[in-house]
Amino acid sequence: MEYEIKYKPSYSMLVVKLEPNESVTAEAGAMTYMEPNIKVNTRKREKSLLGTLGLALLGRQSFFVNDYQAQSTPGEVAFVSAPVGDIEILEVKPNQGYIIQSASYIASTQNVDLDMKWQGFTKGLFGQGLFMIKAKGEGKLFINAFGAIDKHTLDAGKSLIVDNFHLVAFSDTCDYKVRKFGGLKSTLLGGEGLVTEIRGPGDVYIQTKNLREFVEWLWTLLGPRVKSRAR
Repeated sequence: MEYEIKYKPSYSMLVVKLEPNESVTAEAGAMTYMEPNIKVNTRKREKSLLGTLGLALLGRQSFFVNDYQAQSTPGEVAFVSAPVGDIEILEVKPNQGYIIQSASYIASTQNVDLDMKWQGFTKGLFGQGLFMIKAKGEGKLFINAFGAIDKHTLDAGKSLIVDNFHLVAFSDTCDYKVRKFGGLKSTLLGGEGLVTEIRGPGDVYIQTKNLREFVEWLWTLLGPRVKSRAR
């Protein structure tokens, strides 16, 4: 499968060129354009312990994905994600998977499985409305970040503590532990809530911008206008 990531790093768009009968799977709503010879099949994500509808409500994402397949001739399809930022390609191998934030998923090739049955998703271990998907199998996985992507490679025994709203993905060869940041006072006043301590070996992908903080900053500008009009 041929692909190109255009307009990096701030306004990235993934363009995929499919050969006949070749397909790519993408998050519902991610498509920007496609050529008319591509057939689209909409299906539910893999069911989990909570059921697909429950996952949609908890993960705040669509519980559908779309399979795009070129028919008798090659075809082109393009994808983006809502946050303004970069797109990264992760190589998924039988012995090298990834744990990714559900909101960061854009697309994947045919043999990449998105596992939502593991406890990081079904039990919401990462908290604050953040749910992680385990990607396994073999193929390419395309993820989106809010802002730029900051990659860290951890050797065995080395660790990194990451704010959960900045965490995009990490290798499933890593050990991890989710914990509170500071005491109650620093959690309430400092803005941070939960962090994840990740121990290598493996790679960690961090986004340079925090969507929650961005929304709160926008509200400082919009909030007074909304309140004044409501009076």
